Amino acid sequence: MRFELVTIFPEFFHSILDHGVLHRALQAGLVEVQTQDLRSFTHDRHRTVDDRPFGGGEGMVLKPEPIFACLETLGLAPLSERSAARESVVLLSAQGRRFTQTVAAELAALDRVVLVCGRYEGVDERVNELLCDRELSVGDYVLSGGELAAAVIVDTVVRLLPGVLGNPDSARFESFGADDPGAAHARGAVPPATHGAGGLLDYPHYTRPANFRGHTIPEALVSGDHAEIRRWRRRQSLEKTWRNRPDLLERATLTAEDQAYLKRLQTDIK
Repeated sequence: MRFELVTIFPEFFHSILDHGVLHRALQAGLVEVQTQDLRSFTHDRHRTVDDRPFGGGEGMVLKPEPIFACLETLGLAPLSERSAARESVVLLSAQGRRFTQTVAAELAALDRVVLVCGRYEGVDERVNELLCDRELSVGDYVLSGGELAAAVIVDTVVRLLPGVLGNPDSARFESFGADDPGAAHARGAVPPATHGAGGLLDYPHYTRPANFRGHTIPEALVSGDHAEIRRWRRRQSLEKTWRNRPDLLERATLTAEDQAYLKRLQTDIK
C-alpha cells in the first residue's frame, strides 16, 4: 500500500515514520509513505501557498494552484475512476466525515491513498470539489493543520494491513473491532476466552503482578474457565461503552443477555 502526504511541513512526519509499528511496516516493505512538499509546486520567489479568503473573514486559505499542480504529477486516476483503480484522495478538514475504524478498514482495502493536509483557515473548496473523493475529520475539534490528522490515519490504517502486526487478531479483538466469528459457534465448539468488541469499546486488560499495592485482578481472569472469562469480558465491554460512549450502543448488535445486563447497570446507577 502507498500513502502520499501533501503538506507544507514534510519534516513533521519524520518522527512517526522512524518508530514503532509504522517503521517496521516500512522496513518490511508492507507499506510506502511519501511526502509531497506543497511549496515545491509554487512559482513565486516567496513560495506562496495561501491567500486571503474572498468575502472577508479571519485567517488565510490554502490556494488551489499548488495542490492541483502537486496532484497532477502523481499520475492518479480521474475522479470517476478512482474506486476501480483502488485509489483515494482525501482532504483532511474539520468539516469532513468523522474518521472511524470502519473508514480505516475501507482505506486499508485500497492500494493508494493521498492525504491532503489542510492548514490555516482551510483549503480552497475547489480542491475538495474537483480533486478529492473523501473529506475526513479525525474528531469534533479543530487542529492547527492536517498533519496530525494524517499521522493518525496512516497509523490506524497501516496496522490493519496483513503482516503488519505480530498477531493478526490484535487488530480484531480491540475497541471498535469486529464481532466474534460465527464458525466456532456453528460447529458447537467452546468459544475462546477472547471476546470480539462488535463495534463497542474493548474490555479492561490486566497483567502481572496479580496483586499490585493491595489491588488484585478480577477473579474471573484466573479461573481458567474460558466461558466465564468471556462472559466477564463481554460485560466489562458493555459497561465501559455504556459509561464512556453510549452512542455506540445504539448501533451495536446486542443479545438478550447483553440487554439484560445493561438494564441492570441502569437500575443500579439509580
